Amino acid sequence: MADLIFFAGDFQSKQIHPDVISNNAHGIEVVYHNNVTNVVLTGFTTLKYYKIPFFLVLFFIYCVTISGNLFIMVLYLLSKTLQSPMYLFITQLSLLDIILSTDILPNLLYIILHDGCTMSLAGCVIQFLFFSHTETSECFLLTVMSYDRYLAICKPLHYNSIMNQSNCIKSVITIWSLGFKVTLINSVSLCSLYYCGPNIIDHFFCDYLKILELSCSDISWIYIQTYVVGLIGIVAPFMIIVISYIYIGITILKMKSITGRKKAFTTCSSHLTVVCIFYGTLTAAYMFPTKGQLDILSKVLSLFYTVMTPLLNPIIYTFRNKDFKKAIEKIL
Repeated sequence: MADLIFFAGDFQSKQIHPDVISNNAHGIEVVYHNNVTNVVLTGFTTLKYYKIPFFLVLFFIYCVTISGNLFIMVLYLLSKTLQSPMYLFITQLSLLDIILSTDILPNLLYIILHDGCTMSLAGCVIQFLFFSHTETSECFLLTVMSYDRYLAICKPLHYNSIMNQSNCIKSVITIWSLGFKVTLINSVSLCSLYYCGPNIIDHFFCDYLKILELSCSDISWIYIQTYVVGLIGIVAPFMIIVISYIYIGITILKMKSITGRKKAFTTCSSHLTVVCIFYGTLTAAYMFPTKGQLDILSKVLSLFYTVMTPLLNPIIYTFRNKDFKKAIEKIL
């Protein structure tokens, strides 16, 4: 074994298996052998006597999340009053929430019961692929939904011509394809790296930065790529949402009727709440350090955007929406 020092272009101590070490004009050329085939997820190591109650709570959340989001999708298909662009986008949000919950929670429940789990490196990358795809697609989806609200409030006369069925379907296809393309960039980058260990991930799911910590390769270029992808997939959609709501706010303030203001605000309050929860928890989770005692705080924040957000989305849209209430009453 050889000790190499590397991190983001600089070297740090790691145990690796060099296949080839040869001197050349530029120094030492090292070809690494991929000796990490399995990874260990530690999860929450401090639960001790609380793991059974924690397991039951998360199991209940998973059941409610899946049933709640499925209920919204079925309600949209059965109710004629919900056949509008906004509710089509809400069903896509529910589908993304189902995929995200199924990707994270079953494995998390196993980790809690068994104090950790072992999964293949390929399986770890696949879990990240589904996680990244749902989160990126949700960013794009929330952006399209904000544009839908902008048209409904600021350009009501042009709403039906722009948000017709054809354009809505094209928007949905674009959202899913863009989310997949952005995710594919990071996933291909992960597959191109060499991994030499240690093979322990101190988290409850395979997060991108946690997987990078297992690599012995030069990942300085990946950090640059991550920033670019983050600007395209997260920051740019958020800026569009902010600009949309600035115009919406200005339009609402210009309304003379208090009833009109209240109605306009009600039409976008649910979406605005979901945006605040999603971006708020996602930003907070990656702003905090992940070393030492603050690592548990990072895990708790990660629970919010991977577990709680898919649970809250159907609750927010059903309990605060009159159209959903009417559709439920008709069906019942």
